[in-house]
Amino acid sequence: MSQLSFLCIATYFKGEAFMRACKELGNTVYLLTVEKHADKAWPFECIDEVFYLPSESNDSENLDKMILGLSHAMRSRKIDRVVALDDFDVEKGALVRETFRIPGMGQTTARFFRDKLAMRMRAASEGIRVPGFSPLFHDETITHFLQTHEGPWLVKPRSEASTTGIRRVDSLDEAWEVIHSLGDNRHQFLIEQFKPGKVYHVDALSVNGKAVFTRASQYLATPMEVAHGGGVFRTGILPYDSPETTILCQMNDAVMKAFGMRHSASHSEYILGNHDGEFYFLETASRVGGAHIAELVEAASGVNLWAEWAKLETAVALEQPYSPPQEKQQYAGLIVSLARQQWPDLSVFTEDEIWWRINREYHVGMIVQSDSRDRVLELLDAYMHRIYAEFHASAPVPDKPTN
Repeated sequence: MSQLSFLCIATYFKGEAFMRACKELGNTVYLLTVEKHADKAWPFECIDEVFYLPSESNDSENLDKMILGLSHAMRSRKIDRVVALDDFDVEKGALVRETFRIPGMGQTTARFFRDKLAMRMRAASEGIRVPGFSPLFHDETITHFLQTHEGPWLVKPRSEASTTGIRRVDSLDEAWEVIHSLGDNRHQFLIEQFKPGKVYHVDALSVNGKAVFTRASQYLATPMEVAHGGGVFRTGILPYDSPETTILCQMNDAVMKAFGMRHSASHSEYILGNHDGEFYFLETASRVGGAHIAELVEAASGVNLWAEWAKLETAVALEQPYSPPQEKQQYAGLIVSLARQQWPDLSVFTEDEIWWRINREYHVGMIVQSDSRDRVLELLDAYMHRIYAEFHASAPVPDKPTN
């Protein structure tokens, strides 16, 4: 196999399994991260060289430094592929590819996997249901939206990850108060209807525009509820033969096609509206799901999405056939919470179904695995009550992301 050189961009500590698999395939692995993460437990034995940025910001000054630095590095180092391992790195990866004419997702397509306004506009134009929304460009258009779409509404940043920066508003006056408070940054936000419902996520691998691996799951406590209500995060794999799974996989295929996905991992979210029983697209990202969802998928399927993504990217770059992973169909559930204790004693959870335990300060969390989805849900419910009683702590959602 020919050797390739991969530039892995990770301004958050993640993707270690991707880099290990990439190196095992015979590739050269470069890591671009930020200086404050220099001492993290990166798999340095698999990394040929590390480049550092002063910050994770996507402002023009930081991006200019990134391009200038890489232009010097590439005088003596060849880069064949660029892989963005976190949401905040998608724009950086696209800029590097465009600037140095490296194959892969460019800036226009990358917008659909970063910019929530671009996502909604493209989805709606392709006949994919989305909650009612409006840009925050034109005053009259915004007022018309508020008058014709029932509240409450959410004011969302177009390019933040997870629930960072989201604000709920319940009246026209409150909406305008929040919009005016955004000042010169208001064009970087959108407003959309907030409709209660069940929220789902679909984690997939795509090759040549086709999904070759998909897992559908349901949030039992949504990221929004956890971030703004201080709850315990829970999610679990859906029944493989359920109507919801079929609809979600079909809808996800439609989203990937509409957004121009070619070769990558993806993590997408959907909501089943309580008001009408229909599925709506919420957002997507061209990377492996965060919050330990990759481990959840591996527990249920036996497929490590990070490692498989590296195999996929290598095969595509070498123009070789890619063989989808052998997978199993078990059930798994994930539960994670902030903890009052610095290092909670997780040995008090003793069930045989425990597949993984979190190892992170001030966090408590586990993944359970079983042939029975009912057993998974039973354990998650029992653990939720125990965590609330013995461990749980909460913190306000940040206005800005923290890595």
